[in-house]
Amino acid sequence: MARATETGSRTAGVPRTRAGDDHTASAEPSPDDTADFDNAGRGFIAPGPQHITGEDGRTVWDVRDFSFLLDGAETAPPTVHPHLWRQSRLTAINGLFEVVEGVYQIRGMDLSNMTLIEGDTGVVVIDPLVSEEVAAAGLKLYREHRGDRPVTAVVYTHPHLDHFGGVAGVVDEADVASGRVPIVAPEHFMEHAVSENVYAGTAMIRRGMYFTAFALDHGPEGFVGVGLGPGTSQGKVGLIPPTLEITRTGQEETLDGVRFVFQMTPGTEAPAEMNFHLPERRALCTAENACHTLHNLLTLRGAQVRDARMWSRYLNETIELFADDSDVVFASHHWPTWGTEDIRGFLTEQRDMYAYLHDQTLRMMNKGSTGIEIAEELPLPPGLERAWSTRGYYGSVSHNIKAVYQRYMGWFDGNPAHLWQHPPQAQGERYAKAMGGVDALVDRARSFADEDDLRFAAELASHAVFADPDHAGAKDLLAEVLTRLGHGAECATWRNFFLVGAQELREGVPPTAIALAESMESALSVTQILDSVGIRVDGPRAWKEKLSLDLHMTDSGERYRALLSNGVLIHYPDPKGGGADLTLTLSKPELLELLSTGDLDGIEHEGDAGVLRRLTAVLDEARPDFPIVTP
Repeated sequence: MARATETGSRTAGVPRTRAGDDHTASAEPSPDDTADFDNAGRGFIAPGPQHITGEDGRTVWDVRDFSFLLDGAETAPPTVHPHLWRQSRLTAINGLFEVVEGVYQIRGMDLSNMTLIEGDTGVVVIDPLVSEEVAAAGLKLYREHRGDRPVTAVVYTHPHLDHFGGVAGVVDEADVASGRVPIVAPEHFMEHAVSENVYAGTAMIRRGMYFTAFALDHGPEGFVGVGLGPGTSQGKVGLIPPTLEITRTGQEETLDGVRFVFQMTPGTEAPAEMNFHLPERRALCTAENACHTLHNLLTLRGAQVRDARMWSRYLNETIELFADDSDVVFASHHWPTWGTEDIRGFLTEQRDMYAYLHDQTLRMMNKGSTGIEIAEELPLPPGLERAWSTRGYYGSVSHNIKAVYQRYMGWFDGNPAHLWQHPPQAQGERYAKAMGGVDALVDRARSFADEDDLRFAAELASHAVFADPDHAGAKDLLAEVLTRLGHGAECATWRNFFLVGAQELREGVPPTAIALAESMESALSVTQILDSVGIRVDGPRAWKEKLSLDLHMTDSGERYRALLSNGVLIHYPDPKGGGADLTLTLSKPELLELLSTGDLDGIEHEGDAGVLRRLTAVLDEARPDFPIVTP
């Protein structure tokens, strides 16, 4: 279902349809269909810079890493699924492109696209990439060919890092604060940007190292892309909060003389997301709601489960509202589609895919099947199997079906034998005991690998590794099996997880590349800062500790109280009643510095200064380099 092959061969595969269904046997996209390559190259103006570095000279982006995918690379090597090879070649096409007159895109220079819309006096930037250095290089490339236009507005389509992280590369925060440059975003943008990138940021970034394969070498044996884009830049990440919220479908805003008509699509690819239409240019932007891949209903790096039913309904609304008045649809990833008829066809396939996965999962669930069973059994319509844009290069049918099941039923499949299972290390020890020791368990795993049952071989070998992390034979076998699974995967993120897992078994845990919480902390509200502190409280250590802390914020005039009670940090604005054990009068930057250093020097305070020490004494530190494939 995910096109991860059992044998590692690039042609044999686990089908997305049920094995033996004759009516789907030929449901494969046509290799002779070159429309995507034609569209990916249309409007090309100039290539992007080959090598981008940060202030410290460290490489942030190097397009040369992807040269193996381009000229003379039409035929997939045996270590890459041919569909994924095709997709990776498409996403590696880079540079500045004209979409329609006045609308330009930077593509292939980061995981996402940056779109530039020319206005009366300058240019409106849509989704300024992952990192500051690459966004600045993209803007420079645009200006070299279109003139030195100032940035007059920024639009974030949704609160994922690759759509706002590079904002400081295109606009100065002082210009935003002064009101000269508005930043436009969907309602609840900041809430979800913080919850994903700060509250759960450490765990998500650690999983993201697998998801985007930061540490893999580029090439046919290793990293070939992410399916959604060529890769992720590794520069400075930041966030400037929005100044203008979009709250309803049909809301119109004129930015630098350009009329935008917005469509709210909450709960689709992100909890807060929006499409927009440019009526005068007959151009439609679908953000990340319709790209040239099946997307994730639950991304493997971790996130909230997305609503496939509403995703489909919003895409239908997009068709009804805008398709007939559009000559091109472009998105925050991949390449545009031109022509009203082709736009309808593309959006219809995307709409139908999410609806089909949702409805059929519910149908089979209500007949007693569990998510993992449905993922093995559900056939897809041939029309969707044959569409290049619904293939699972980034999401997959398999894990999307399980996500639909999880959204409605949770993690538990109803079988009481699965209600209270042992954690991985305890399971591994018991599997080894049941099979007569770790050596015997490894031998059994090897026999399944030799029979090309790589899925069960991986399961048994993983139990052996958790039973005895120092058993070289277990680690070597698991690494071998994961490598073979990775080389057969159609889905780039599955490939990346398999291959990074294999690398970690062989070489150990690499350092995590990004610390999101620190890079975004200046954009947090006081409530979000206190939330971030509360998440770090080590509950058992704090059970017997009681304290109260008041914050008087000099820059906003706000007042907050924080209470440590029963191992929980409770906090709320506008406290009533008596004073706290310690009262601090300070600005938000001073609060961030205080939480970093614990030093009250220079901070106006009243009460027991020891309260701060007692609070910091029960705070835990996140572990950004925790192991995943070993205990």
